[in-house]
Amino acid sequence: MRILILNGPNLNLLGHREPDVYGYETLADIETLLRQRAEDLGGIELDFVQSNHEGELIDAIHAHRDWDGIVINGAAFTHSSTAIADALSSITIPAIEVHLTNVHARPETWRHHSFLSPVTWGQVSGFGYRSYLAALDLLYSRVAEEEQNA
Repeated sequence: MRILILNGPNLNLLGHREPDVYGYETLADIETLLRQRAEDLGGIELDFVQSNHEGELIDAIHAHRDWDGIVINGAAFTHSSTAIADALSSITIPAIEVHLTNVHARPETWRHHSFLSPVTWGQVSGFGYRSYLAALDLLYSRVAEEEQNA
């Protein structure tokens, strides 16, 4: 099983940028936790891509379209990018949208809308780094179930 972990703008600053909001874990910490979980689940191959550039995220989606799934934290692009939504809707593998914070409870109302939600299998938000782990578990479960039923 192969899963892309895709991270959008400013997530390279996790652990340093507003840690009271986004947590003290760095993106490298989250990657380490996900690699351990992938190993525990049975050797899932993970690829990690982070970019502050919309086109690079779209290119990564296209390049991984024959993989088994995507965990995506589009960050601010979640609320603004129809291009990333179009890229996700143009492939046939499941994607789960992830957010560290509960975007629906944030005071900035623009964060309440997601262009990605309509084209993803689901959304996990508000659990900090645990959102990524939950998304990986859910995606693993879905793909394993589909393989078993094939």
